[in-house]
Amino acid sequence: MSRRGSLPQLGGGMFVTDGGLETELVFHDGIDLPAFAAFPLLDSPDTRDRLRRYYDGYLAIARRHGAGFVVETPTWRANPDWAAQLGYSPERLDAVNRSAVELAEEVRAAATAEGLTAVVSGCVGPRGDGYDPRDAMTAEDAERYHAVQIATFADTTADQVTAITMTNAAEGIGVVRAAAAAGIPAAVSFTVETDGRLPTGQPLHEAIEQVDAETDSGAAYFMVNCAHPTHFADALGRDGAWRSRLVGLRSNASSKSHAELDESTELDEGDPDDLGARHAALRDRLPAVTVLGGCCGTDARHVAAICEAWSAQ
Repeated sequence: MSRRGSLPQLGGGMFVTDGGLETELVFHDGIDLPAFAAFPLLDSPDTRDRLRRYYDGYLAIARRHGAGFVVETPTWRANPDWAAQLGYSPERLDAVNRSAVELAEEVRAAATAEGLTAVVSGCVGPRGDGYDPRDAMTAEDAERYHAVQIATFADTTADQVTAITMTNAAEGIGVVRAAAAAGIPAAVSFTVETDGRLPTGQPLHEAIEQVDAETDSGAAYFMVNCAHPTHFADALGRDGAWRSRLVGLRSNASSKSHAELDESTELDEGDPDDLGARHAALRDRLPAVTVLGGCCGTDARHVAAICEAWSAQ
């Protein structure tokens, strides 16, 4: 598939993506992840193999539904500031982002062999904390900052980049502009608080509209992640063209606030069936959503329940 063509998830149908990678590794496998970063696991054959096997449960869901699969690279923390904290030089960071795409290509090959459409997405995380916008950059600074990782992805076989857990519109604008300059499509996924607003206090619809207005609608699409459906359900009641720009949902298992989750020492896995039902209840407000996955606290059980409930509507 050419990245210059239309991304297949924009053509309808269902596309499965993964769940809460980092929370699964930490709480289910007992793996220590300094800075909550999964990408260093690519450096060791054993832990790299664990990452490869992580995707198998989600491939099984796609197979069950005859759905596509969006393979998100384990690189949410693989940008310059976080990598420097972990002792990665710029050269080593470039190499590990490329290695992540190579791993994703292994997953794509497995999906393709089963007749499934697969998309490789280079995951881009926020420069700062995923919940705290106090050190938010300007759009210009964000473009310069994220251009490093995005340029690496653009020089690989990745079909797109996806900016996950964006806390503010300016950083989303910077990602979209950097991706446009590099010649690779970009999706932007915002996180919201329990009131359905971004951590900056901006309503979700305004953030999406602002990014579109300041990038000439340059994002391929938008998503919401790292929030429970009860947090953003009311926000989706707002009419407007912005809802047709929402193509993906990656919800948390827990209905707790970000502050509560940050303080938790145990994983709140919520109720997979209830999570699925709450997604299905939103379907009539989200005509463009095709990409379904999970975020913190979710695993293949949750994503399976979401996809089952969604497809039953």
